Amino acid sequence: MQIPSSLRLRTLAVTAFAGGCLLSGSAFAQAAYPSKAITIVVPYPAGGSNDTFARQVAKELGEELKQPVIIDNRPGASGNTGTGQVAKATPDGYTLVAVSSSMTTNAAVQSKLPFDPVKGLAPVAMFAKGPFIVAVNNDFPAKTPAELIAAIKAKPGQYNYASSGSGSVNQFGTELLKAKVGDLQIAHIPYKGMGPAVTDLIGNQTQLLISSGPSLLPMVRAGKLRAVGITSLKASPIAPDLTPISTAVPGYEFELWWGLLAPVGTPPDVVGKLNGAVNKILAKPEITANFLREGAIATPLTPAQFGTVIADDVERWKKLAKQQNITAD
Repeated sequence: MQIPSSLRLRTLAVTAFAGGCLLSGSAFAQAAYPSKAITIVVPYPAGGSNDTFARQVAKELGEELKQPVIIDNRPGASGNTGTGQVAKATPDGYTLVAVSSSMTTNAAVQSKLPFDPVKGLAPVAMFAKGPFIVAVNNDFPAKTPAELIAAIKAKPGQYNYASSGSGSVNQFGTELLKAKVGDLQIAHIPYKGMGPAVTDLIGNQTQLLISSGPSLLPMVRAGKLRAVGITSLKASPIAPDLTPISTAVPGYEFELWWGLLAPVGTPPDVVGKLNGAVNKILAKPEITANFLREGAIATPLTPAQFGTVIADDVERWKKLAKQQNITAD
């Protein structure tokens, strides 16, 4: 029986349409995020806290998402170079940046950043938060937060505090302490990096340094420095034997955070998938333990919550910079 040509044409058209739908569906499935390697830019050299936390998360994230997650260190301009490059990247979820709260202190003292820290990047997930250690050299007459404040007040203008540079997080932490006390007269000595700052603290060229646990605790445990307190509002598992400075200076709290950002315009479902994956990773006991050894506490947040932290910090540090005359190098 011969099939009419018009029917054959209709049959071919239906078949082609169905095949096209199948191909389209297959292509759509293949394009589901993520379908290729993801790059996390670390805007600092290898070996620092940003790099350490990013690498730990990247390894687990690759296993969770079934795609390679590559770390790309792009240091420069106190983290601004790499962060600015990611802010301009294609917003598809394949280029991310691991930052710390130093991004917000930078914003407080640098008027021409290559990105807007609040509106120019999309919050994805916070990794962790961690307090600072308050350390003095062994000749300093204080062993507790109350004794620290009393000793500085007893000799106004005769002591110095160190930092890793003008406009650094160390300076912000110490100037916040000064602002909370109100009449704490201690001069700032900026250094080019944490290494020389710690060396001169040990040598009594300076008397006070507020910095991260990994920077100070090894020297404290070796007996080369004395820790007099911690900058969390309450006792912290980072160093449970240390008394919070807030016991002598009510309301004083200074903590760093680390987290993951994406270019603005990254699809919400992609951000949500990344956030869920990171938060699942942060719940793993081995990750919690690893972070704790590095002086931080795993802190899962939603993208909206993380965005609020960033915006609040930028505003907070801008006010402190103006009040305490904090400027960048």
